[in-house]
This record gives sequence, structure tokens and C-alpha cells, in this order.
Amino acid sequence: MFGLTALELARIQFGFTISFHIIFPAITIGLASYLAVLEGCWLKTRRAFYRDLYHFWLKIFAVNFGMGVVSGLVMSYQFGTNWSYFSTFAGSVTGPLLAYEVLTAFFLEAGFLGVMLFGWSRVGPGLHFFSTIMVAVGTLISMTWIISSNSWMQTPQGHAIIDGRIVPQDWLAIIFNPSFPYRLAHMGVAAFLATALMVGASGAWHLLKGNDSRAVRKMLSMAMWMALIVAPLQAVIGDLHGLNTLKHQPAKIAAIEGHWEKSPPGEGVPLILFGLPDMEREETRYAVEIPKLGSLILTHSLTGELPVLKDFAKEDRPNSTVVFWSFRTMVGLGLLMILLGLWSAWLRWRGRLYTSRGFFRFAVAMGPAGILAILAGWYTTEIGRQPWVVYGVMRTADAVSKHDAIQMSVTLALFVVVYFVVFGAGTAFVLRLIGKGPSSFEGAQPPLGGPGEERQQMRPLSAAADATPSTHTTGS
Repeated sequence: MFGLTALELARIQFGFTISFHIIFPAITIGLASYLAVLEGCWLKTRRAFYRDLYHFWLKIFAVNFGMGVVSGLVMSYQFGTNWSYFSTFAGSVTGPLLAYEVLTAFFLEAGFLGVMLFGWSRVGPGLHFFSTIMVAVGTLISMTWIISSNSWMQTPQGHAIIDGRIVPQDWLAIIFNPSFPYRLAHMGVAAFLATALMVGASGAWHLLKGNDSRAVRKMLSMAMWMALIVAPLQAVIGDLHGLNTLKHQPAKIAAIEGHWEKSPPGEGVPLILFGLPDMEREETRYAVEIPKLGSLILTHSLTGELPVLKDFAKEDRPNSTVVFWSFRTMVGLGLLMILLGLWSAWLRWRGRLYTSRGFFRFAVAMGPAGILAILAGWYTTEIGRQPWVVYGVMRTADAVSKHDAIQMSVTLALFVVVYFVVFGAGTAFVLRLIGKGPSSFEGAQPPLGGPGEERQQMRPLSAAADATPSTHTTGS
């Protein structure tokens, strides 16, 4: 396929499947916590719009949760089919970490998910709220184990190599490896921010369409508070993560910055805003630079030294052409998120948060920005780790199974077709649910579906099929 080797096709296949998978858990993590907040606000205030928003986003959560589970199963099988030598070499570390996720997060979610989805009118409010909290906690625990496993591959610690295999020596060092705290915070905040942008875009879209209900206003307001607070926080966490990466993965930083030659001592390193790193010519063409800013950002000094690509052998260099631009895509989207939060604060102060159509359009356009930023950041992290699958310990070329290019081409093509059909349909279904908007029961309990009564849908499919127009109450 396109002259690619089996190794390159295996990497593309795993990258393709994880690109789909990471979207759904990220939204699930954010929505689970958002649902817990909504239900808590409903129980405390008994304001109907909190309950209406809970039922609205619960359907979307259920679909995302299902697609996340299905897409995740495929990746676990790939460790055995496409990366069998990696599994043999490092499975004694990655296997238990993934097993801990199942034993803690999956069991916790499985125990309470049914009550959360179907128990609103069947169990007491306290038990239902507890179930929602437990599902939210389960998503966070799941993220913790996955990030720990991946972070160990980035900054491996606590192991020895005996008879050609990784043998765990210190599980605390393995789990809490040097990059783990920064990557866990970065990913967790990214999930909350991506969810807030999706919720805010939904509210802005409905306001543009004239659906000016209290529930719609509330979800826009809550999302914008989250963007205002969390987007700048993410920038701070990203800076700390960058300092950690500079210490433990200098080649990745060199690829991100796109520098090839050392700057003269004492002059500082410029920040290359834009350019085109050329791996063959060993230069970054058309570079647009800001003097000393690279040193200031990464060393917090105007004269700090940074690693450059020529510090590393050619076979040890990540692909700077890709990493350079994926990182800048992530940062650019992050700056737009900060702008969105600041704009919302200014409009709120002026009393125009629910009337500015220009702001609504910007919020709608920013709806997918959180997901795109997560993907760009993930590409930066994973491609920047190359050519290592376990950084400094095992090369990616030594981890791949012995398949030929034709086999990998066929399976990759099948993955592309199936994923776009299945998850494309799922995404379209989620957008359809969002397009319906939250239903308003005007302060009454949702109908339970007794004889002769309208039934309140609890399954996502039945909810989307109902074309009955919702009634809305205007208010702030």
C-alpha cells in the first residue's frame, strides 16, 4: 500500500484505531463528571432544568460509552496480532497495568452503569446519585491506569531486563514513573475541556436556532465557566509537562522545536513559530522565529540551551516534520480556547452572554476543538517517542510482528472501511441527539410510561427516534 513497509502500516493501523478510540473515552470522562454535577445540583436546588440537562446528556453519554468500549477492544487485540514481540518483551508490565484497569475501573462502572442509565425512577435519589458518582470515578480510574501504562513506555522506570525480557522490580516506580503525574493531569484536564467545548457548542447552536430555554442557557453558562478556568490551567500544566519532557525525552523536544544547530553560547534559542522541518536536508525551511523565546519557554531563562536534532543520530530522531506541526496545532487550538473563555467572561460582565450571535458562532466552531487538540497532542507524544516503543529500551522495529506488507494493507483497509461506517454512524447519531436539545417537563417529574401515558425514553435509540417536538421555557 503506497510503498509502505509492514512496520509503517502497523504503526498507521494502531494510530488510526487509537485516534477513533481516544475520542470516546475523553468525552465519556468529561460527561460522567458533568452528569454527577448536574444531578447534584438537581438534588440540592430541585430546579427542573438541571434534571432536564441530566436526562439529555445521559443519552449522549451512553452512546459514547458504548463506542468507547467497542473501539478499545480492537486495540487490545492488536498487541497480540501486530505487536507480539512487544507483548513478549514488556507484557509483564503493560499486562498487569491493563488488568488493574479491568479489576478496578471496569468492574466499578459495570456495577453502577445500569442503575445510572435506567434507575432514575426505580431506585431512591441517593442511590442513583451515588451510582452516577461511581461511574464518574470509574472513568477517572480507567484513565489513570491507561496513562500510567503509556507513561511507563515514555519514561520507563522500576524494571530490569533479564533473559531478553522486562521484569518488574518496583511497581511504585513503574506506576508513578517520571512523566505520569504531568501526563495524567494534562489528559484529565483535556477531557474536561473537550467536553465543555462540546456542551458549550450545543448550547450556542440551540440559541442560534431560537431555542432560548433555561436548560440551554444553563449548559452554555456552565461550559463557558469551565473554559474560562480550565483552558489557562491547561497551559500551565502543558508548560510543566514540557519541562519534564525536556529532562527525560530531549529528542522529542528537539523535534517539536525544529532546531538543528546549536545557538552560540549566551545568545539564547529562538522560538520557531512556523516552518517546514526537512529531515533529509537537516534544516527547517521558511522558519519564522522570535529571538530567545524558545529558551524562555523551555528553560525559563533568556540564555538557556536546548537540545537540537543533530545532537542525536539519524536513526534516533523523531519525525520533526509531523511533530513540529501537530504540537503547534494543539497549542493554537489551546489559545483559541482561552480566547473563547475570555470572550464569554466579557459578555457575561456586559449582560450579553445569551444574545451575542457572533459569540454563538465562534462557540459552535470551537465545539470539536477539544477533540482535535487531544488528537494533535497524542500524535506529538507518540510520534515524538519514535523510534522507540519503550523509550531508550526497545525500538519500534523490534516490537512489530512478522507480517508482510500485503497482510497489513488488507487489514488496514478493512479497519478504515468498518470504522468509518460504524463509528461514523455512531457520531451522526450523537449529533442527532444533540440536535434535539433537552426536553422540558416544566417542573414536573418525567412521565413514567404507565397505561395511556407518554413514555420517557431511557435508551438512546428510542430517544432519537422520537420526533415529538420539545416544549421550552424562556428564561435565564
